[in-house]
Amino acid sequence: MLNILALEPWYGGSHRNFLDGLIRHSRHRFHAVTMAPRYRRWRMHGGAVTMARKALQAWDEGFRPDVIFATNMVNLPAFLSLTRSKLAHVPVILYFHENALTYPLPEGKERDPAFGYINYLSCLAADRVLFNTRFHMEEFLEALPQLLRAFPDYTHLDAVQEIRAKASVLYPGIDLSAHDQYAGDRRPRYWGPGMPPPIILWNQRWEYDKAPEVFLRVMNRLDDAGHRFRLILAGERFEEQPYELDKAFERYADRILHYGYAEDFEEYSRLLHRADIIVSTARHEFFGVAVLEAIYCGCHPLLPNRLSYPELIPEPLHRPLLHAPTLYEDEEELYRLLSALLKGEERPLPPERLREIPAHLDWKRHVEAYDRLFEEVAGTTPARPDEAMAATA
Repeated sequence: MLNILALEPWYGGSHRNFLDGLIRHSRHRFHAVTMAPRYRRWRMHGGAVTMARKALQAWDEGFRPDVIFATNMVNLPAFLSLTRSKLAHVPVILYFHENALTYPLPEGKERDPAFGYINYLSCLAADRVLFNTRFHMEEFLEALPQLLRAFPDYTHLDAVQEIRAKASVLYPGIDLSAHDQYAGDRRPRYWGPGMPPPIILWNQRWEYDKAPEVFLRVMNRLDDAGHRFRLILAGERFEEQPYELDKAFERYADRILHYGYAEDFEEYSRLLHRADIIVSTARHEFFGVAVLEAIYCGCHPLLPNRLSYPELIPEPLHRPLLHAPTLYEDEEELYRLLSALLKGEERPLPPERLREIPAHLDWKRHVEAYDRLFEEVAGTTPARPDEAMAATA
């Protein structure tokens, strides 16, 4: 059993769920150094000081880490410099849930390159760099040269290849089996005249990068065309409530089965199992835990044919012959596919097939990939032959 020092300066939301799930299912022993999920910019700039002091205190109390597992909001060079007296010999894995270089910004906001540079330096300081999807890895590595070229000299563009050589993809685990007890009796559903209206789910954040205004625009078009549907609006909101959401509540009040973030897991899971279709209109998505949870619970997905989605949905299901597609190209196709589903012209994928799509990411199965990674990085388990060959290629 290894000792893993986990560093998470944004211990909230999906970051917290990920770390808690990893610790709960891993066969290794963890000491988690965490900070409250607020003041995002300050966490990246100054959080390393607090985390270093907590890590050194854990050392003084007898915790001797074999591996350091840090997430992308850690200023890794600063942390390592402040703990070198004790931790200089410990190998480091850096895990990217998101990054500061390509995260989309609302119109009118400018990107501060300092945060992208922290991510860059952290990559250089780490022994292994992991991304939660291939889309994410490629997007980050393709954007990195642009950041480096902005500097007057000593740009070290060759460092991009150095990072690529130690970078790989490892999907996050999800506690999918926790939803099983709230499944109830889920049968295939077909809609049409005389049938109850299907339920369309939105369970993503009501923020710029998820483009909720596009979702509501499509819903309004469907409603204007006379389509029957009900809504579950369970997305989390962090700032002032969007104007479009207020208007949606007014327009669909008698058809909204749930409105607002579901804090209780049981309530949230029952909402997912109750819904029929999960829609994403995201401008950007590094992974998509909320969408995969809904798919596992039996919601037919309609997702953009870009970002992380094409690699998370098996290719044969992108355009299946006997069921509705899962990916769409643009807003017009989303409207057309939803219209066909609501009229019963297209059939949703059956719940048992939907459940299979993300099942391999359940922590009970997927944690083995993380445990083996920790053992390889710590030097206690040799790499598989194919991995060793790839490392020397």
